Formats: sequence, C-alpha cells, structure tokens
Amino acid sequence: MDARPSTPSDGTARYRCTACGNLTRFDVVTTRRTSAYHHYSLGGELSVEDERVLAETVEEVTCRWCGRGAAVEQVAAGEGWGPSGPLSGQTGVGD
Repeated sequence: MDARPSTPSDGTARYRCTACGNLTRFDVVTTRRTSAYHHYSLGGELSVEDERVLAETVEEVTCRWCGRGAAVEQVAAGEGWGPSGPLSGQTGVGD
C-alpha cells in the first residue's frame, strides 16, 4: 500500500487484503508529528500529558496473513462487516 496522508488514528481506518480476504490483521507503519506537555517529577521521571497528533502519515500496510502489501486496500469503517463480524464470504482469516 502506498504512503498517503491520513487523519489522526481514531480507529476509523480499516483495511482489507484482496489477495487472501483478511480483514483483521495488518502491520501498519505510521509516522506521527505530535505536540505534548512534558512534566518531569522532582525525581526526574517523565510524564507525558495532553498529547495531540498534528500530522500522521501511513507509510506502509502489510497483510499479517499472507505478507502482501500491494494487495491491501483501505475500506470505509464498517464496510464488509455486519453486526456480529465479517459479512458472508469475508472470513477475516487468511483462507
């Protein structure tokens, strides 16, 4: 899958492997530009708070089942899924 800008990760991006039918397992490489408040304790321990994603780019998506990246496509949230899981003919496992 080619790199392309995307919105901050909010769980709306879904993928499908057209080679094996996988809908559930993908390796996703992402680059993020963030802004965050860093709070250090008197002991020097860092606590990161109020982190915001300013920009995010999905660089690569590879199917975990068959290992193909070129066969992965992004689908709309909920596409291919019914109330209890994948629709008929889409098992979500690498058949």
